[in-house]
Amino acid sequence: MSDYVEAAELRSALRRFLRRSEEIARRHELTPRQYLLLLMIRSSDERGGHTTITDLVERLALTQSTVTELVQRAEEAKLVTRAPSPVDGRVVHLSLSPTGRERLEHAFRELGPEREMLLRMLRRED
Repeated sequence: MSDYVEAAELRSALRRFLRRSEEIARRHELTPRQYLLLLMIRSSDERGGHTTITDLVERLALTQSTVTELVQRAEEAKLVTRAPSPVDGRVVHLSLSPTGRERLEHAFRELGPEREMLLRMLRRED
């Protein structure tokens, strides 16, 4: 398969995946950015770490002000909670609220087949 064909197929598969994840997020009362925010927080939790605004700026590749606003709106929607760091009072740790955890779980599960298909495509070797 030529590099151009492979690149085109990859771009097409990524776009389909993103479109489908946006549809699924909305069906579970999440904006696409909220879904990504919750996913990043949950993945940090599973690695045993804490999530901060600074972490999210890096992982989401967004500006500090955009992430701060996104977190604020998610907190107002009762999707995330904030807690001060016991080590550094200037740092706030973010975690999923029960509502945020439930909505993320449902959307994540529904997106499973598409995620697996995309991962298979990325892992295949000729």
